[in-house]
Amino acid sequence: MPTLPREQPEQPPVEAHLARRIAESFGSDAARYDRARPGYPEELVARIVSTSPTRIMSATSTAGPGRTPSPGSIEDSGRSGRPLGPGSGVLDVLDVGCGTGIAGRQFLAVGCSVLGVEPDARMAARARATGLRVEVATFEDWEPAGRTFGAVVAAQSWHWVDPVAGAAKAAQVLLPGGRLAVFGHVYEPPAEVAEAFAAAYRRAVPDSPFHGQPARRPLSVYRAMYAKVADGIRESGRFGEPEQWRFDRVRTYTRDQWLDLLPTTGPLTGLGPGPLAEVLGPVGDAVDALGGSFTMSFTTLATTAVRTGGSLDGGGGAAVRSPSPPGSTGSPGTAPTRPAGPGAGPGAPR
Repeated sequence: MPTLPREQPEQPPVEAHLARRIAESFGSDAARYDRARPGYPEELVARIVSTSPTRIMSATSTAGPGRTPSPGSIEDSGRSGRPLGPGSGVLDVLDVGCGTGIAGRQFLAVGCSVLGVEPDARMAARARATGLRVEVATFEDWEPAGRTFGAVVAAQSWHWVDPVAGAAKAAQVLLPGGRLAVFGHVYEPPAEVAEAFAAAYRRAVPDSPFHGQPARRPLSVYRAMYAKVADGIRESGRFGEPEQWRFDRVRTYTRDQWLDLLPTTGPLTGLGPGPLAEVLGPVGDAVDALGGSFTMSFTTLATTAVRTGGSLDGGGGAAVRSPSPPGSTGSPGTAPTRPAGPGAGPGAPR
């Protein structure tokens, strides 16, 4: 399968979270990134929302991630400018490595209040243009300033964060019972397409650190990567036992759609027009040989854990509503909580 390092990093000579040049290269074409990258299963978003603590709103409190309530008005929830009613609860979400806001907008759409943290100013600008509030910094250097959140999410970005320091910082800003959720996609294009990419990339970029991996790798390899995420969470000592969630889907790509996606991936973001054309040409030919499109399965994996402890590390003064118990319905528009496992997610294209 093609290497898609923002989601599924190969293992370069240094740890991914130290490879800042690659980590901050995705903004070279932020508009394409935002257009071509797929979103996340609605069920994943709903499970995070329905199992994370919300901040209870009153007629005299103002909402917003990390701001303590102040008298005067009811804060905008972030969804189409609609104010929250008295007594309502809102989930404050911190989106780590938010990119162009693909995941963040999905949380906004279900009524959450979202703050993004993104090291690439170009990606941050694109996210802001689509309605997301973003602060430019690496997560390790970002200053919470006493702000707290009900959920910290990282969509295809956690491998650029120091795994132990990142988990400790997430715990610092999470409310008691708050959820850390790290997730990303595993693509499985046909062997013909993946092998064409691998061969063309080796020819175009012979000295790349991303060589040495098979064109397609089994899902078990990526599950092992998410198991390492769980190890970092455990090492922080601030969370309950991590859970592994899985969502399976199927998607059809045309030749043009696939060639639009590939330049947004780590191995290709830094290539000039010539080498990029050398890679995309053979891949396009491979898709043409399949009839101009292909249908592939892809899986979204998540490692998630709940912050333990009964006191706030990062401050904040809003009242908190606990998440719904397992098996109950969450807030309007969310799915009931249920155990994760193979086949837990939707199986049809979105």
